[in-house]
Amino acid sequence: MNAAELTESVKRDSAPDESLPEGAKALWHAKKGNWEDAHNIAQEIHTPLGSWIHALLHLIEGDQGNANYWFHKAGKPSRKAGEIDALWVEITNLVLPS
Repeated sequence: MNAAELTESVKRDSAPDESLPEGAKALWHAKKGNWEDAHNIAQEIHTPLGSWIHALLHLIEGDQGNANYWFHKAGKPSRKAGEIDALWVEITNLVLPS
């Protein structure tokens, strides 16, 4: 699965595939507009990747300051709200099994 296929799943399905890694489930919910579900999943991923997803979610929320904190925890450069879609694809392609 890749980012385009996950996006198609968001359009047709009411929930993410249970076989997806937790990070992909968080990203699925983010794309679906289920910010709280995505955030709850991301908070339980205690790795730099989880922090990166968390940063993306705070960008989506419109909280740049909180996003910057999570980008720092992830060891990634801060990004801006205009980069949300590209960042979602970047993280999704990393998270999804090849």
